[in-house]
Amino acid sequence: MPAYKVETLIYYSKITTDSKHIAKASEKEIQEKLDEYAKEGYKLVSTDATNFGLAVYIYLYFEKIA
Repeated sequence: MPAYKVETLIYYSKITTDSKHIAKASEKEIQEKLDEYAKEGYKLVSTDATNFGLAVYIYLYFEKIA
């Protein structure tokens, strides 16, 4: 039976001329999460993102086949 986990990461927008500042700021943390779950035997199966106010929510969906 598969096991599933969801990881939610939140990043806040700031006033800057760099339109990709959230992508740049989140890249390292997302890679760390991918590595962490891979060590536990999970694989990334889906992603999603949404925004609310000044926050961007990134959802990482992991699956592990037992």
